[in-house]
Amino acid sequence: MIDFYDLDLDDKVLDALDAMRFEKCTPIQEKTIPPILEGRDVMGIAQTGTGKTAAYLLPIINQLYVGEHCRNAINCIVMSPTRELAQQIDQAMEGFSYFVPVSSVAVYGGNDGIRYEQESRSLKLGADMIIATPGRLLAHIQLEKPDFSNVKFFVLDEADRMLDMGFYDDILSINKLLPDCCQKIMFSATMPDKIKRLAGGILKNPVEIKIAVSKPAASIKQRVCYCAESQKQAIIKDLFAKNKELSRVIIFSSSKKMVKQLTLGLLKQKVNVAEMHSDLDQAQRDDTMMKFRNNHISVLVATDIISRGIDIDDIELVVNYDAPADPEDYVHRIGRTARAGRGGESLTLISSRDRLRFQNIEKLIEKKVETYPLPEGMKVIKEPTENSGQKKKHKNGSKNVRGNNKSNEDRRKSAKNNAPKRNKQGKTNSGKQV
Repeated sequence: MIDFYDLDLDDKVLDALDAMRFEKCTPIQEKTIPPILEGRDVMGIAQTGTGKTAAYLLPIINQLYVGEHCRNAINCIVMSPTRELAQQIDQAMEGFSYFVPVSSVAVYGGNDGIRYEQESRSLKLGADMIIATPGRLLAHIQLEKPDFSNVKFFVLDEADRMLDMGFYDDILSINKLLPDCCQKIMFSATMPDKIKRLAGGILKNPVEIKIAVSKPAASIKQRVCYCAESQKQAIIKDLFAKNKELSRVIIFSSSKKMVKQLTLGLLKQKVNVAEMHSDLDQAQRDDTMMKFRNNHISVLVATDIISRGIDIDDIELVVNYDAPADPEDYVHRIGRTARAGRGGESLTLISSRDRLRFQNIEKLIEKKVETYPLPEGMKVIKEPTENSGQKKKHKNGSKNVRGNNKSNEDRRKSAKNNAPKRNKQGKTNSGKQV
């Protein structure tokens, strides 16, 4: 890894890095910063936790400071899929731009009218950098039509997640408002066809940078508990009953409904717990995250809303109530622990419907995860497999219909023999016209 001083960054930017004790570039920073400084479009494939935020913020701050850019105008737009990530980028921006006069404002939904007015004022006065979620920025565009004619940088962070959330058309709508000379930078953890299509539509001859999918830190003790779906809540209950001192824990579930149920169950156990999901308004989410960061809350039960957007160094245990559909989301989830050189643990609960997903996870991380035993006294329940609900077939290929073992040929003959007879006038023996 090279030193930041080996890059063509201004001394003021380097002073901020010194103050934050940043010394060596991560691989994504080493490969991304030079082409951005050269004015090239960039397509970066890298996961969260690789240092990609600094990879685009540092060269943009540098160019806005040393280059010619319009004062009192919007010069950069950074798009984020979630409010939490937008806040995290804004916080990083405050540190990196500490010694240079480059302003920023975070624009995201779920706030009260006062916050909306503050965002509107910043857009009109021209904050140098706008860090926004697509829906909120479009709301401002539709109501106030901010001036984007001076935008020099357009960044899509976690583009794959934005597309998963249905923002494809919103991104294209915003892109159409930008000048042709705008430099564009896109980061994504994965490269599905829809990302390739989006990149092809907005990037011009980009430099493509791909950092290999990182495996979970070796310091994470990963374990998996194979159980029935109906046993999962009891396992969680047993975990906290036997380990009353458990603290700094995140429990992930793919379902908001299950997040609420787990939180209620842990509250009944007198666990200091809170929930985090998209049904909460922004003030509630901010308050919950602040309390969790400050150790006022011991356990956080959450959807994947924070799997990429939380930066807390002392998480001790991550519990996956279910296996995420995307194997890389597993890496993001358990990557919340064992940060900053610390150790950590993860426990994943796998029922029969999760097994295939977990097999894909083990293929990705190239590791067989250690098995965690069922609680004492809990019996193994054999759940039906995915195919067990389908109707069984006979050897001759016909389906077994309950109470009827006739073959298809037998049924056709029976129907023919029982059909009403027609006379010459086209009537049945019941006298009805057919």
